[in-house]
Amino acid sequence: MKPLPHVYPAAASLSASGAVQMQASELPDIEIASPREFDGPGDRWSPETLLAGALASCFLLTFKAIARASKLEWQSVDCAVDATLDRSDGATRFTAFRIRVRLSVPATSDRALCERVLQKSERGCLIANSLNGERTLEMEIVAG
Repeated sequence: MKPLPHVYPAAASLSASGAVQMQASELPDIEIASPREFDGPGDRWSPETLLAGALASCFLLTFKAIARASKLEWQSVDCAVDATLDRSDGATRFTAFRIRVRLSVPATSDRALCERVLQKSERGCLIANSLNGERTLEMEIVAG
């Protein structure tokens, strides 16, 4: 890892037609729209779904590093995030993040090690650590 701090520039532009394009250096542009809950079309990434996706993908990348350091053998891991937007303290904000993880491991795997690696991944995820809402981690470990 390179020394901190890291800076991640991104930009967005809004056209007269109402289309929002998000750009970041050397990455493909992404078309963004409001979600259905805010009267958007619901057929594009929204800031809300990007946040949930950022948490899910950060969890998985953190898991990959911690599993390697812990010498945990695994076959596959999937992560889904439900991010709850609500009113709290007079502001609309994300109040809760439900992180659901399904880990497939060999039949001989140590279940306690699997659980520790998943918990460390949630605690070590930099996106999760940047959020103020309540976080819950639900784990499903499939050995076979």
